[in-house]
Amino acid sequence: MASDSPFSSMQAERSQDHRTRAPLYRRLAREMGRPVVAIFTSYRYPVMLDDSDANMLESVLQEIDLSNGLCLVISSPGGNGVAAERIINMCRAYSGTGEYWAFVPSKAKSAATMVCMGASKVIMGPSSELGPIDPQWGPTGNNIWLSLTNVVSTYDDLFVRAEQTEGNIEPYLQQLANYDEREIAEFRSAVLLADDIAARALSTGMLAGTPVPEIRKRIDVFCSPDRTMSHGRPIYQAEAAACGLAVEVADVKSHVWKTAYELQIRLDAYVSTQAAKAIEWAKDGYVVGAPAEMDE
Repeated sequence: MASDSPFSSMQAERSQDHRTRAPLYRRLAREMGRPVVAIFTSYRYPVMLDDSDANMLESVLQEIDLSNGLCLVISSPGGNGVAAERIINMCRAYSGTGEYWAFVPSKAKSAATMVCMGASKVIMGPSSELGPIDPQWGPTGNNIWLSLTNVVSTYDDLFVRAEQTEGNIEPYLQQLANYDEREIAEFRSAVLLADDIAARALSTGMLAGTPVPEIRKRIDVFCSPDRTMSHGRPIYQAEAAACGLAVEVADVKSHVWKTAYELQIRLDAYVSTQAAKAIEWAKDGYVVGAPAEMDE
């Protein structure tokens, strides 16, 4: 479905792929008792959740009767935190119940985890994954992504050690010369922003009534790289529930789970081969094509 625009509508011409998925959306909606919308971004192509996804999602939500609420099936390695916040607010605003459910058949990482934090409950299977939300910087040389929390804390540590040393401070000054103070200020803001988005989403949703400082303590495993030690490390349903998230563990033998997981397999294959993103429901939706240089 090629298009000169950033995304192309499936209203004009539905792909064969969507026709095979449409019955799954209808079946899952009946089983969930509310309409089902999916947001999938590729784990193969270099794409992320961004503002264009929020715009496409709003266009889809405008078409649907959401008086009974919304179930959002999400699979994504993450992306922009502000886009995640927009998606949260959009899902709540369009849902007739003022809330939505997040369904994670496989993986919803980083900014996608933030989207899940804005839901009234998160439906997960035994192997479903959420992930840390600390913002990353990169890739740097050797294709390494760095945690901004670690970059800022390393800078702060060097600065304090330089101030407190009574001997030769030249080694510290040499290392500090590798940092740009303006970048550190931006990185510090990015870390605080991610924390604030998560805390606000939870304080107005599944952890309403809990003081924000307490929420921040509870979700430390999502925010601190000291806890997970890797941005890609999974946070499974038991650990998410221990933080206070309203997690519903799906019965993997149930019709609901089997339907959702078949949708996951089909959509994941689609955004790994023919497209890079898909935001859709039973009738139509939007897709973003795979990067041309990576098409085979």
